[in-house]
Amino acid sequence: MNYIIENEAVRVTVADMGAELMSLVLKSNNTEYLWQGDEKYWTGRATNLFPICGRLTDGKYTYQGNEYEMVLHGFAKKSVFSVIEQKKDSIVFSLRANEETLKIYPFDFELFITYTLCESTVRESYRVINHGLERMYFALGGHPGFNLPLEEGCSFEDYFVAFAQEKPAKELVMEACYMTEETVPARLKDGKVIELTHSMFDKDAIFLQDMDTCVTLKAKKGQKSVTLRYPDMKYLGLWHKPKTAAPYVCIEPWQSLPGAEDDPQDWNQRAAAACLAPGEEWSTTLSTTFNR
Repeated sequence: MNYIIENEAVRVTVADMGAELMSLVLKSNNTEYLWQGDEKYWTGRATNLFPICGRLTDGKYTYQGNEYEMVLHGFAKKSVFSVIEQKKDSIVFSLRANEETLKIYPFDFELFITYTLCESTVRESYRVINHGLERMYFALGGHPGFNLPLEEGCSFEDYFVAFAQEKPAKELVMEACYMTEETVPARLKDGKVIELTHSMFDKDAIFLQDMDTCVTLKAKKGQKSVTLRYPDMKYLGLWHKPKTAAPYVCIEPWQSLPGAEDDPQDWNQRAAAACLAPGEEWSTTLSTTFNR
């Protein structure tokens, strides 16, 4: 089921399946900013990644001697969330551990995802709680896709992402959603800008660390742009389907990375996983601002 929240500036549609954004429309120009999915390229729109980001070796992991299977980016994206509260300009979703999730993820978790509108900004708040009696390992990330171009007269190659502040970011080379040991200086122009080309994704996603936590997607010409803020996320990914001329780009703030292909399958030995003690919780808020 889809739910609509709106204010004077934006109209947002969210599905209970995966608590996924389905539409982001700026009312002043009636522009759909969010990628609408296409089987030719990618059917997602703004996937919420939990309890893993990326993929596990052979799609499996072990915990306390038991083997479990986990799909790419985790099960939250294919789980139906409950709506806890809805107002005109906000909505709160919840996913709690249940019989089905415990078969693939043996932790008593609760994940809240809240969308709140403030003028032309959409705030997406995540809250993860460990209700269990053991330490809980998890990863969480965002995967929103944005239509490119956003307006007539622009092409994909006119667009770039610009960080608010210059920082010595590093690029972590990814292949098939696995980390490799290769690290290179980020392809930053003037210390802040990454120009977009289709070919830059031929080997899969590009992930950065030590980067600024505010970035704007905009064109060399044109007026429409999108600014993302992700204050607690350690990594930022850029992606579209490899070896295509896909008309979108995903800007993905991740709290942790997938492991290397040969990482231990025992989850509590995976360096990339975050951890919550019993009764502990973790929260963060991402924001997306639409500019005309």
